[in-house]
Amino acid sequence: MGLDLVAYLVIALVVLGIVASAIRIMREYERAVVFTLGRYSGVRGPGIIFVIPFLQQAVKVDMRTITMDVPSQDVISKDNVSVKVNAVIYFRVVDADRSIIQVEDYMMATSQLAQTTLRSVLGKHDLDEMLSERDKLNSDIQEILDSQTDAWGIKVANVEIKHVDIDESMVRAIARQAEAERNRRARIIDAEGEMQASQKLSEAAGILSQTPEAMQLRFLSTLYDIAGDKNSTIVFPVPIDLLRGFVGAPAGPSSGASSGAGAAPANAGSRDAGPPEAAPGEWQKPAG
Repeated sequence: MGLDLVAYLVIALVVLGIVASAIRIMREYERAVVFTLGRYSGVRGPGIIFVIPFLQQAVKVDMRTITMDVPSQDVISKDNVSVKVNAVIYFRVVDADRSIIQVEDYMMATSQLAQTTLRSVLGKHDLDEMLSERDKLNSDIQEILDSQTDAWGIKVANVEIKHVDIDESMVRAIARQAEAERNRRARIIDAEGEMQASQKLSEAAGILSQTPEAMQLRFLSTLYDIAGDKNSTIVFPVPIDLLRGFVGAPAGPSSGASSGAGAAPANAGSRDAGPPEAAPGEWQKPAG
């Protein structure tokens, strides 16, 4: 009687162990890919699922978004500049069965594919594009990865380039280039300002020339501005019309005297004039 009781207890414990091992609890973000005698039989979960021991096998798959850091890659840009670039990838499993059946290790496969894609895409662009057009590069890498991992049941949600490490000599060259670009823009802005100012001054001169009184009012306004400052400058306004009178005045006595002196040799050869007087000590030929 005692042996039968022990046998029943052993059988009960074995049955309880089998039932306990058959019961699986899947969380909301987990799925179980079930294989029966090695053949795919479906995806189960979330909640309580039953897996027959020794006949069925369940592989758990996490359906949450995974953040993967891509190691730093040595990239040679299109303009032959060597840089080191690293990035981060956000992806998740959308088809649990394909992520287990179609690829051996989808985590490793996605990581390796991201590294090669990062090198190939960035190698087609210049250094300036890597630094200024990161959004476009992120979008290109994301589209390539998403199209290639779709067969594995993986959806690549986003790709972000984190760091672009440049050699110190190249950093100095970029700084010089940026300084030259800023100087060029400053000169262009100065030239445009001078051109606009000249146009406005020309228009203002045309308006003031139509009304002389407006020029006088403007001159008085300038004097008022100068008088408002604490300085010792004295300004004497001189009308331009007054200066024109001085410029167009007739020659003075000095000019007349010089004119007479210049005309003297001409009168010396006239018929009415007598013979010129001899200078003291000079011989004169007699007439006739």
